[in-house]
Amino acid sequence: MAVYTDINEDDLKAFLKAYDAGSLLSYRGIAEGVENSNFLMHTDRFPLILTLYEKRVDENDLPFYLGLMQHLADRGLSCPLPLPRNDGALYGRLCGRPAALISFLEGMWLRKPAPQHCRELGAALARMHLAGQDFSLRRENALSLRGWVDLWDKSATRADEVQIGLESEITEELALLEDRWPVDLPEGVIHADLFPDNVFFIGEKLSGIIDFYFACNDFLAYDLAICLNAWCFEKDGAFNVTKARALLDGYESVRSLSDTEIEALPLLARGSALRFFLTRLYDWLMTPAGALVVKKDPLEYLRYLRFHRSVRSAGEYGLERA
Repeated sequence: MAVYTDINEDDLKAFLKAYDAGSLLSYRGIAEGVENSNFLMHTDRFPLILTLYEKRVDENDLPFYLGLMQHLADRGLSCPLPLPRNDGALYGRLCGRPAALISFLEGMWLRKPAPQHCRELGAALARMHLAGQDFSLRRENALSLRGWVDLWDKSATRADEVQIGLESEITEELALLEDRWPVDLPEGVIHADLFPDNVFFIGEKLSGIIDFYFACNDFLAYDLAICLNAWCFEKDGAFNVTKARALLDGYESVRSLSDTEIEALPLLARGSALRFFLTRLYDWLMTPAGALVVKKDPLEYLRYLRFHRSVRSAGEYGLERA
């Protein structure tokens, strides 16, 4: 469910008058996605994505998100490009919501990515990290350590409803991560939500990266740890080291990881697994019964977290160094 705000043809035509986008031919809602209302729109000039930003996106962050996409596209990264209004602004308002027109990318996301796709992803992620180094705006990661503590404070007393012993286990895990979390790793702009449904492919070639609405400034290697979790576990929960090796090799073909990043990778992967466990747990516990939202199982990421606890070095992820 990804159309939270319905729109009518008259309102959309009035919205389009502020753009040099041509005349409206058709539009339809896009079912995928969970944060915003999205529509595929065709004009007599080109297809576009119309996004209405819902309550979970702070309007104050839109200059960062949209400016970042423009910055990355200008540097050759294949990502959606915001279409400026006639007054130069990157977004307007539609149906009481901030709204933007975004270029349409060809390709499709993969339900079963193979190692070659993971290699392509790693290289594209590294190129994104390098391209973002001179982006002038900054946005702190609201879902790093401080955000995890806040989420846990809201969920802890009900955690054992999901699995007995969770309250104790996660309290201990969070305390450990707070104590050991790195402070001196290379930083920059990260995507922070690079799941397979945010990466498009045409055949084996990556055609684009989308959905930058969790992007922020944080450790670059943390972005890589998110991808280890999102791309390298199979449906049965088994970790696929072949995919992980391909992901890391692809990344290092463009940007070499420092020794400190390599040493920190297992801990960053634990933190990444905890972050997605906590957001899923919160939604699982707090979403009202009957809401038109597909709740994601938080225990999937608990299993990933437990796996990473057993990892002693990045070599177990397939990272090979001479």
